[in-house]
Amino acid sequence: MTQTGPAMDETLWKQLIDFRRNIHQFPEVSGEEYETSKKIQSQLSKHGITFQTGFAKTGVLGIIKGAKPGPTVALRADIDALPITEKTDLPFASLKAGSMHACGHDAHTTMLLGAGILLNQHKNELAGTVLLVFQPAEEASPNGGAKPMMDDGVFDEYVPDVIFGQHVWPDLPVGQIGVRSKEMMGATDRFKVVINGSGGHASMPHQTNDAIIAANHVVTMLQTIVSRNVNPIDAAVVTVGRIEGGYRYNVIADTVTLEGSIRTYKEETKARVKQRFFEVVDHTTKAMGATAEIEYIDGYEATINTPEWAEVVKETANNILGSEEATPTVDPSLGGEDFSRFLNRYPGAFFWLGSAVEGREVQKPLHDPKFEFNETALPIGVSMLVEVTLNALEKLQHKN
Repeated sequence: MTQTGPAMDETLWKQLIDFRRNIHQFPEVSGEEYETSKKIQSQLSKHGITFQTGFAKTGVLGIIKGAKPGPTVALRADIDALPITEKTDLPFASLKAGSMHACGHDAHTTMLLGAGILLNQHKNELAGTVLLVFQPAEEASPNGGAKPMMDDGVFDEYVPDVIFGQHVWPDLPVGQIGVRSKEMMGATDRFKVVINGSGGHASMPHQTNDAIIAANHVVTMLQTIVSRNVNPIDAAVVTVGRIEGGYRYNVIADTVTLEGSIRTYKEETKARVKQRFFEVVDHTTKAMGATAEIEYIDGYEATINTPEWAEVVKETANNILGSEEATPTVDPSLGGEDFSRFLNRYPGAFFWLGSAVEGREVQKPLHDPKFEFNETALPIGVSMLVEVTLNALEKLQHKN
């Protein structure tokens, strides 16, 4: 693929940096992205990009119609922040206590805006339609914003032939793109288990049924699901992330609450793990003479790329960055992504944009209060979205 799209000049670069830093400074968590949405709409209006609103409350759809008829390519960015208090020393750090763009969604929004501006400037040369999907509530698993946007008709008028999304990735250096032909991100189920026994005095355990002891056995037995019930070549994680129980040092607890997460890629693996989860919790608590109340929440599905469109992403990155080393072999992540729901309905691909901060031996990960996005990756992200769009339009034209 040799398609070369419009490049970003110094003026646009400065505008995008200012925009990104502004929404970083004033983050809004899932479901509350009202001002962020207004800022996106203002920028789209300023640059003459038609848009629609009313999707999942704060979602925005930018529409770029080329001068010639053709296929439809959708590009998606998430716009919400996390309920985290920022602990960086950035001059544009969050001014809202308890809210932070700790997952790079401010960069995603900015890069999609930049790509839209460039594509719109050259829409007379486009054969087809480009959709700019600004999605809220990506962090609000299990509900998310993707399904509500689609339920609200975001693609009723323009149906994408393919959809792409990108995510900043501090595990990769700037100048590299991570993409896989199939599994990219994991399914993200959650659980809450309340174990009920009977309490009493610490000196008289024979008169009680210790919920803490029962909970200990449940936690231990849950670890056997992955080690003994899952095919060793398939990935799965069962994590108990929270335990709460007990009153004081000389009281035997009557109830304990466990909360945690289950991560998988394959649907059959998820089904097996879920089945065994219920069996293990139920049988273990009964063996201890206790009972269990189980709440199991199905989260985001696994993010599975369409192989042909993942290949388009790879070829595009190699072309932009000038080497096959730009797309190293990467392992999938068991982190979750609401983009999976778009891929369940439409072909497409999700990819990672290298954004490691130079000079740091240990990168601060996504969702860390000290996470930072390397802004030198921003023009690469914009170029990736522009070039992937052009290459996809060309490929779809030839297929038709």
